[in-house]
Amino acid sequence: MERRVSGDTAFVCGRWPLDPSRSTLIFIHGAGESSLLWHAQVAGLKDRVNTVAIDLPGHGRSGGRSQSRVEDYARSLVDFIDAIAMPRPVPCGLSMGGAITQQLLLDELARFPAGVILSSGGRLRVLPALFDMIETDFPAYVEMVDRLGFSEKTAPAVKQPFLDDSLKADPAVAHGDFKACDQFDVIQRLGSIRVPVLVISAEDDRLTPPKYGVFLEKHIPNAVRSHVLDAGHFVPIEKPQEVNAAISFFLDANGL
Repeated sequence: MERRVSGDTAFVCGRWPLDPSRSTLIFIHGAGESSLLWHAQVAGLKDRVNTVAIDLPGHGRSGGRSQSRVEDYARSLVDFIDAIAMPRPVPCGLSMGGAITQQLLLDELARFPAGVILSSGGRLRVLPALFDMIETDFPAYVEMVDRLGFSEKTAPAVKQPFLDDSLKADPAVAHGDFKACDQFDVIQRLGSIRVPVLVISAEDDRLTPPKYGVFLEKHIPNAVRSHVLDAGHFVPIEKPQEVNAAISFFLDANGL
């Protein structure tokens, strides 16, 4: 993997420069997270397609300001895609990143030949108590992420780097991200997404249970779903081989 920066945006990629003859998976992390979420996909799929995972504005190594609206994050993604002349971009997002992916497919449909949505939904309501926890006891919030975000079958060594990275996040950034999630609702618009979409759900996801993925599969016209066993919300970390295989199959099936 290579670490690079374009303007204020830091990203990791499988290879640089990007191959203009290949599609590009652009991986989008969730609330209060960073591109670390996607390292196994950036490395594991780099021989199949171009792979790029970004730190959203104000996250990880990126500069700029974080946002509190999914639409604003989507616009920042479009600017980044244009800035690096990304060939045939396929957005692939988890949780808030999945919301951003849906927003891109709805508002910028002509740009994207397909999309991948993991552990997400067409509406992402947030409990008010979560905002209070982030503001008053951020370590308790990260402990909650550990307890509810991963399958009980996931080994501590697998999840610890992600949890350590989460503790480095700015609580104000995480707070704004969850505000963006809480305001997100495209349920009535899902039928307007016309490109192929892969939905990935996980058996032990307690933050966005599998029923969220079932709803997306039923209401996005060209959606298919892959369901991963023995994994929680952070399925790309917990079951990277299964996720990579599902994405590769989807790309092959759609000539990407």
